[in-house]
Amino acid sequence: MNEAVRIFENRIIENLKAKGHTELTAAHINLTRNLDEDGTRLTELARRAALTKQSMSELVDQVERTGLIEKRRDPDDGRAKLVCFTDKGLVWLEAFHQSLEVAENEMREQLGPALVDLMVEALGRYVEGQVQKGVD
Repeated sequence: MNEAVRIFENRIIENLKAKGHTELTAAHINLTRNLDEDGTRLTELARRAALTKQSMSELVDQVERTGLIEKRRDPDDGRAKLVCFTDKGLVWLEAFHQSLEVAENEMREQLGPALVDLMVEALGRYVEGQVQKGVD
């Protein structure tokens, strides 16, 4: 499964590069796929990505230098910061979603839509079962 995920993510990156978005690598996708459009606290990003706070902080700093994200004061807690997409980041996010769709369509063409639908359903059930057990 790891190899399939690696190939799938690399297809997304290749599609992004073809659209002129060369800012991020596959390693940075672990941050952006866990970032809510209205912002997410660093500790929550780290939890969602199963990374240490320090590792996620380093990724945030790297992506922040590209201008795609920025840290803002959390309106609910003045001491906390939210990691948020910038306007440039929202443009990138739209290109990411389009690239994700292209990669998924390629998979559907290769494997057939019924098999991909079955995989998505089965993996969704697996995740749901693990979440119900409290497994992260």
